[in-house]
Amino acid sequence: MPLKTVLTRKLRLRYPIVVAPLGRGSTPEFLGTLAHEGALSFVALGHFPETELRQILSGYIASAGGADRFGVNLVLIADQMRRLETALDAGCRIVSLLRGDPAPYARRAKDAGATVFWTVSGPDEAERAADLGVDFIVAQGREAGGHLTGEAPLMTLLPAVIDAAKGIPVVAAGGIADGRGLAAALTLGACGAWMGTRFVASEESGSHPGHKQMIVISGVSDLVETTLFDGGWPNSPHRVIANSTYQRWREAGCPPSGSRPGEGDRIGSFPEGGPMLRYNVSTPWDTMDGDWEAGPLYAGTSTALIRAIEPAGRLLERIDAEAEAVLRRNIDHLHESRY
Repeated sequence: MPLKTVLTRKLRLRYPIVVAPLGRGSTPEFLGTLAHEGALSFVALGHFPETELRQILSGYIASAGGADRFGVNLVLIADQMRRLETALDAGCRIVSLLRGDPAPYARRAKDAGATVFWTVSGPDEAERAADLGVDFIVAQGREAGGHLTGEAPLMTLLPAVIDAAKGIPVVAAGGIADGRGLAAALTLGACGAWMGTRFVASEESGSHPGHKQMIVISGVSDLVETTLFDGGWPNSPHRVIANSTYQRWREAGCPPSGSRPGEGDRIGSFPEGGPMLRYNVSTPWDTMDGDWEAGPLYAGTSTALIRAIEPAGRLLERIDAEAEAVLRRNIDHLHESRY
């Protein structure tokens, strides 16, 4: 029987698992699969043209079976209010916020009746969540892939954020890829787990097949934390698999932006037709032309646990079952220790 928490009850989910926004890997088809399997997932709105966003969202709504079956993600490094308004007008009612000042966005989303997630860096931000009206806090440990927010590893950060959250449910993120990680997060007091890397390497994700395979064959020692891929999002630490772009930069002595090897090289084309340049923030997607390996291959430390590309539904079912088995086994150990 699937695990039940405040996350599953409030959002009518089958699993206490949230799939992170995966850039262009979060296709309508992928989010539709996850919605029908009973998990929540998010699509990042920042890389879509504002003028086309309503039409793009209609594809996600159709695939998911409703505007309330998936969430929209906003990175607040620039003004995102028009994108939020477009999403709310389209009927979207689950919103996640990252970086910047979440107050006006949380207030507008709550006024529209939306459920709001906020990814925090630590307990200081978690203390603000109640005043902002946030429904769920996401505590992202430093083990995460992609862009990093957390100020400490998850084992320390999660209980500290829960202590500071004033009763607001907390979702654990960073380094979780199997049922053991989900069980650990629940044991520490989380209401669910937020996973990215594990689902990049799923059959249905729209991430590039090469990126998926790199996750499967990589280990923790293949990962680096850097600010290198800064085109469109400067000065933001992120964790990636070290690739040819990173190696060339290291061999050149790690020069600053503007003096890096191959800067300005066109490594592919965006679906809209514009050039994707080396050091751009965008992760490679399934139909990308050109040199996909030169783009940022975001991945967290959970790569150590991922050894196959699998169907998303199978992953969800197994992670949930593994977590339940771990929790039951721990209860059995507790009972045994009393006698």
